[in-house]
Amino acid sequence: MRAAVLEEYGEPLSIEDVDAPDVAADGAVVELEACGICRSDWHGWQGDWDWLGLKPPTGQILGHEPAGRVVEVGDDVETVREGDHVAVPFNLGDGTCPQCANGHGNTCENVVPLGFTEVAQGAFAEQVHVPAADYNVVGLPDGVSSTDMAGLGCRFMTSFHALAHRADVEAGDWVAVHGCGGVGLSAIHIADALGGNVVAVDLDDEKLELAEDLGAAATVNAGDVGDVPGEVRDIADDHVGVSVDALGIAETCQNSVGSLGTRGQHVQIGLTTEEEGGTVELPTDAMVMNEIEFLGSLGMPPTKYDEIFRMVASGKLDPSAVVTDRVGLDGVSDQLAAMTDFGTVGIPVVDEF
Repeated sequence: MRAAVLEEYGEPLSIEDVDAPDVAADGAVVELEACGICRSDWHGWQGDWDWLGLKPPTGQILGHEPAGRVVEVGDDVETVREGDHVAVPFNLGDGTCPQCANGHGNTCENVVPLGFTEVAQGAFAEQVHVPAADYNVVGLPDGVSSTDMAGLGCRFMTSFHALAHRADVEAGDWVAVHGCGGVGLSAIHIADALGGNVVAVDLDDEKLELAEDLGAAATVNAGDVGDVPGEVRDIADDHVGVSVDALGIAETCQNSVGSLGTRGQHVQIGLTTEEEGGTVELPTDAMVMNEIEFLGSLGMPPTKYDEIFRMVASGKLDPSAVVTDRVGLDGVSDQLAAMTDFGTVGIPVVDEF
């Protein structure tokens, strides 16, 4: 099968013919119809995250936002069938550990990150293998396209979990989103659907315009103001209840915390770059005095996807609204290179393999 293989960090991926995956007894093989190209792929392509043990080895197939059709299942699989139209979350759980058993499979004690380790080759390929298929394979509703649903593997469902499960977003709350990449735009759309009043922050006017289309009540171009947190607080009259760092650099994390009103909640979605190395300085005394909560949010348990699907069915959510560019497998490297200077808008998707 064809696959885009990481041969050297920061260099174009190599399009190669590689062996198709063999199915494990508990696994399933999915033939790809679409795979999102995520900033997390960019991090892997750059060779980031060695401080997390997530630096992918050379020879790795990247890609972790897959959607497609099941073409083979293992002998022990009970609920997944050949021909099923499915999405796959990037944080693969074993389905049996205490975290999985208690509905928190996104933090499985034996989690395997799809596309970042040799044992979980990714989905920039014609096929991908999914372990523990009965747990990790998520059936898609009738009538949706794989391209439109690709973000459910990472960015869209990550934002949903952050706002619907980790933070306490209620109707009328002010929500700030710092960084309007794919995950940030998804968060804006979701916060609006949950009834929040969203302030979108970015440096790119095109992204801020898309943020308005997705429901942002106000926008802030961080390059045009000297005090981003102060600008956000002025817009919300000091009542920002939830603020999201959707990028993962020190500035956006600190601006997010600084935007919050008393007893607000900061949600960290973005993971850091080599410059931060996993550590960001924060105003801890001010956080104590104002009882600010700092919440981490990773992916989403596959058992909760039905919440997204119900909101899609009712017309409140539209994951396709965040999908922008569609490219072939040969175009992945160009998209990754564009992310170095934040040159992509929305969620680019591979839909030709």
